[in-house]
Amino acid sequence: MVTEPGRRRRGQHLPPDTVEALIRSRLSTAVGGLRGSVEAALPTVAFVGVWAWRHDVRQAVLASAAVVAVLLVVRLVTRQTPRYVLTSVAATAVAALFALRSGRAEDAFLPGILTNAGLCAAALVSVATRWPLVGFVVAAGDPAIAQDPTAWRRDAGLVRVCQRLTLVLVGLYALRIMVMGPLYAAGQVTLLGVAKLVLGWPAYVAAVAVMAAILVRGRTAQGGELEEPAQAS
Repeated sequence: MVTEPGRRRRGQHLPPDTVEALIRSRLSTAVGGLRGSVEAALPTVAFVGVWAWRHDVRQAVLASAAVVAVLLVVRLVTRQTPRYVLTSVAATAVAALFALRSGRAEDAFLPGILTNAGLCAAALVSVATRWPLVGFVVAAGDPAIAQDPTAWRRDAGLVRVCQRLTLVLVGLYALRIMVMGPLYAAGQVTLLGVAKLVLGWPAYVAAVAVMAAILVRGRTAQGGELEEPAQAS
């Protein structure tokens, strides 16, 4: 008979016994971590740096695209998943389209501002309807997601914790909009670049720290059916 410690020594990890432990495990799988965040930030650094030097939108876009191409090649050569870089590819392509169509460098930041506005609204709606966005991120880290992608929603404790974590993201999205919106309206390209970098990885780290505090301090038991609000007749 194999004891519990013996099973751990063989690397057979036991299921987490709290909702918070489960979410910590799933988020580490679903999110790209420090490297993914750095890869997302580097194209912006290249864009702002070249624009500040040359004041040429096309050259700034090309510099940003070149950085993304290098990052993608590095991922492929080292045989690591390119999915986090592919996110940067999509974001860079959309930003380039906006900037090149208008000829205004500040328009490269408009898609990000609109995306944060949309995410903020979606996160608020998800909390109001008790389908918190973070729950879907947690589900993405579940190996059995293909069999039942909404299984997480049936755990009342998991939904409650994901509600709190989603509200942290609402605060992050709202902060980005409040800072970058006025800068975009004023055409402050350099400050927009600085704001995007500061409100990217550093602000994300701060949000993660708040989430971590919630997850570390909480001891919500797994299980328990989610009760839907009664509908008025």
